[in-house]
Amino acid sequence: MKRLLLVTLMFMTGCSLFVRDPEVAVKDVALTGLDSSGAMLEIGLDVTNPNPYQISLQGYDYSLQVKSLPLASGATRQTMVFAADKTTNVRIPVKISYADLLEILKSRPDPDRIPYQLKAGLDLNLPVGAMTLPIDASGTFAVPQKYRPVSLLRQFSDFLGKVR
Repeated sequence: MKRLLLVTLMFMTGCSLFVRDPEVAVKDVALTGLDSSGAMLEIGLDVTNPNPYQISLQGYDYSLQVKSLPLASGATRQTMVFAADKTTNVRIPVKISYADLLEILKSRPDPDRIPYQLKAGLDLNLPVGAMTLPIDASGTFAVPQKYRPVSLLRQFSDFLGKVR
């Protein structure tokens, strides 16, 4: 009886001893484009699976603040496999309206160091069950030269000169 109890106890606690939490690093936040409805940002994550078996991403949710302004939030059901003992890059696309961009521009941020805060959760499927891996990161990002107001005005002016 003692042996059965010991084996059961080892099984119940042993699974968690063999599962190591994946590590997540925010690699970059980048403005990747502008269109008629707003701007596109991409959040780049490196997810390292330190386990000797693969883990599956089932989806994620996120909340992004820029200069302490709530900017965007969302959730996506997306599957992806994190190979054993490997690092995988995950890209999270974020759409930002022009109204939200104007709120940020009103504060006249340094385009080379715009502060952000990201809160997210990665929904993972492990051999022992499901878990949500929390992410709480902050940092800064730079606006590429081609998307800065001066460059955009110059491009618009050049376009108008060609139309005449």
